[in-house]
Amino acid sequence: MNVTAQPRTPWLLLAVASSMLLLTMGVRQTTGLFVKPISASTGIGIASISFALAIGQLVWGAVQPVFGAIADRHGPTRVLVFGGLLMAAGCALTPFMTSELGLMLSLGVMAAAGAGAGSFSILIGATAQHIAAEKRSFASGLINAGGSLGQFVFAPLVTLGISVGSWSAAMFGLAVASLLTLPLIAPLVKPRRGDPAVAIAHAAEVVHLTLRAQLRIALRDRSYWLLHLGFFTCGVHIAFLVTHLPGEIALCGLSPGVAGTSIALIGLFNVAGSLSAGWLGQRMPMKYVLAGMYASRAVLIALYLMAPPTPTTFYVFAAALGFTWLATVPPTAGIIGKRFGPRYMGTLFGLTLLSHQIGGFFGAWLGGVALEHNGSYQWMWYADMALALVAAVANLPIRERASEAQLARA
Repeated sequence: MNVTAQPRTPWLLLAVASSMLLLTMGVRQTTGLFVKPISASTGIGIASISFALAIGQLVWGAVQPVFGAIADRHGPTRVLVFGGLLMAAGCALTPFMTSELGLMLSLGVMAAAGAGAGSFSILIGATAQHIAAEKRSFASGLINAGGSLGQFVFAPLVTLGISVGSWSAAMFGLAVASLLTLPLIAPLVKPRRGDPAVAIAHAAEVVHLTLRAQLRIALRDRSYWLLHLGFFTCGVHIAFLVTHLPGEIALCGLSPGVAGTSIALIGLFNVAGSLSAGWLGQRMPMKYVLAGMYASRAVLIALYLMAPPTPTTFYVFAAALGFTWLATVPPTAGIIGKRFGPRYMGTLFGLTLLSHQIGGFFGAWLGGVALEHNGSYQWMWYADMALALVAAVANLPIRERASEAQLARA
């Protein structure tokens, strides 16, 4: 008997997941705006603050496979509630921290872990169970666009809060924003009737493997490791820029408003980039989408280094780079879902995010080290270009269809 039912897109579910990511990423992606104010207020060095934020990059990635596995086994409710409360507590405690160790605890561990509990792997993993395979790339792009929009919305608000009030007041504002994730949890995790067409589509996928068996298959898969390599370099780029772009702008003698506007533009243009990446992932091999985005970053950085240090340069650079900023998430998640199925998406995608954030640790930390030792970020820009080219080449041999080992276990 031929089945003609078409899978429905669960728009409400995607809207709620996108809204939650708007809040968690809006809080997380604006911490670079606090580096100079915290240093001026507490006397803590730029490199020390950068190291605390680098720890945050690492923690945000490290918790995602853990929280993803918990969500895969027991559902996302407890993870999301714990994350919202922990992120709020970390932000609220930060103004009381006057040492590097204190900032490592509040921003580097608490706020970062809380943001990780309400981030990509948990939200994309939770929604993937209700979406047919051919629509997951677009769905991931839509959720990811929410995170990018959060950066666009929060950056000018944080800049305004710091300039009109104080960095402490702005940080308390982020704590309140973190608590706004809690009302969104109920509609996201409320049991819903399954779409028969999606159930039929899932029946064709391998869903009966244990988590241990699935991990064993994935960790022996060359394509999965190439995704890790590309995501590692992406983490270096993003963490370096979100942490140190305000410092780069200050070195050029421009106002903090240029930094806030630039970070906001990155988020705004990544909304378009995320939706475009999700759309393209349904129409062409996703590995080519990834390779193109990584290669474009090397070109954009080279053009930036040759341009005069004016506000217009930073705005154009931020907009162009923002188009690929976190637009790597939809095709990366899409390949993982296509190759291994949706059952343990939270865990498998969470592990790639761990690699992303290991790169993020080095991007945030080494940017501060480069500035203190050389007085500029020049060598970090060169390293960024080289890593972007490595990532572009690494994505080309990836295989997207279901892995041979996975099919053999079916």
